[in-house]
Amino acid sequence: MAICVCLLAAGASGCSTTQDKAAAKQAEAEKILKARAERQKAKKRERAGRREHHHGNGKSKGDK
Repeated sequence: MAICVCLLAAGASGCSTTQDKAAAKQAEAEKILKARAERQKAKKRERAGRREHHHGNGKSKGDK
């Protein structure tokens, strides 16, 4: 009977370790996704900023 209790206790502690690992992996994944979103936002802002710059003399090809 005591052996069963020890095995159950060991199994329960193993589950919490697995849950801890899963929680850590999920937190890491969220961190990675957040960083990715920030990079994408920065890239989008950079592209939008480039569109606002005008090159040339301000005349279109049809103007003479």
